[in-house]
Amino acid sequence: MTAARPEIDDAAAVEKDRDSLTDFSPVNAPTQRQSRSGRQPRIANRNADDIPVAQRATPQLRPANPWLLRLAIVSGGAVLVAVALTLVFPQPLRRWLTPPPVAGLDARPGLDGRLLGHFPYGQAAASDLVELGDGQRLQRDAARELSAMLVAARADGVELVVLSAFRSIDQQKALFFDVKSERNQTARERARVSAPPGYSEHSTGYAVDLGDASAAGTNLSPSFDTTAAFQWLQANAHRYHFTLSFPRNNPQGVSYEPWHWRFEGTAEALKLFEPAARFANR
Repeated sequence: MTAARPEIDDAAAVEKDRDSLTDFSPVNAPTQRQSRSGRQPRIANRNADDIPVAQRATPQLRPANPWLLRLAIVSGGAVLVAVALTLVFPQPLRRWLTPPPVAGLDARPGLDGRLLGHFPYGQAAASDLVELGDGQRLQRDAARELSAMLVAARADGVELVVLSAFRSIDQQKALFFDVKSERNQTARERARVSAPPGYSEHSTGYAVDLGDASAAGTNLSPSFDTTAAFQWLQANAHRYHFTLSFPRNNPQGVSYEPWHWRFEGTAEALKLFEPAARFANR
C-alpha cells in the first residue's frame, strides 16, 4: 500500500494541471508568464514606473503658451509667403514697394520700364553736346550727320528746319507739367504728346524735331506728313542714321509724330534705343 501512494499523487497532479489549462482564457491570462511554482520570473529591464520618483530623470515640461505659439506660426508663414512672392514675382513687388519715379505724377512704370508708354532715358553730358545754332544743341555724332542731311535736302530743293533738339530733364519737366495744367489734361492725355521728365528721347541729345521752312503751319503737327520735307525724310533719313520714333499706330501708344526723329548711328545710340526698337518690332 505504501508503494502505490506516489502514483495516486501523480495522477492527482496531472488532473489539477488539466483543470488549470481548461480554465485559461485571454481575458484571465496573467500579464507576466508564471512558473509552475507560482513565482514571477526575473525581469532584466524594470518598468519606469518601478523606479522611485526621486530617481527619475524625466524633466517636467511647462505647457507652451497657445497665443505665442499661434503668433510664431502666423509670423513664420507670413515670412515664407513674402520670400516666395519675392522669388517668383520680383519685378511687381519692386514696383509696388518703390515710390513713383516722377514727383507729382501718380504713375508707375510697367514691367518693361515704360511710364505712360515712354521708355526711361538719362540726360546727355554737356561735354557731349555741340551747338547747332539758334540755341539748339545735339550730341556730336548726331549733329554731324544732321548737318550733312540738311545740306543734302537743300540740294534737292527741300529746306529742313530744326524746331527742337536737346532738352534737359528740367526743361522737359516744365514742358510736361506746365502745358498739362494750361490745357487741363490728365497725365495720360499729356503723355500721348509729350514724355514725362526722365522719359524723353530729347534728353539723350540724339532726338530732333524737324519742320518744313516752306510750310510753317505744319510744324509739330500730324499734317507735317503732307509736306515735301517729310516725303524727303521718308526716302533719305536712314542714309544719315535717323529713324522716325513714333510712327502712326505705334505699339508704345504715343501719338503719331512725323516730325520727331532719333539718331541711331553709333553703338551707344543703338544700345540706348534698343528697348524701344525691340518693342516696336515685336
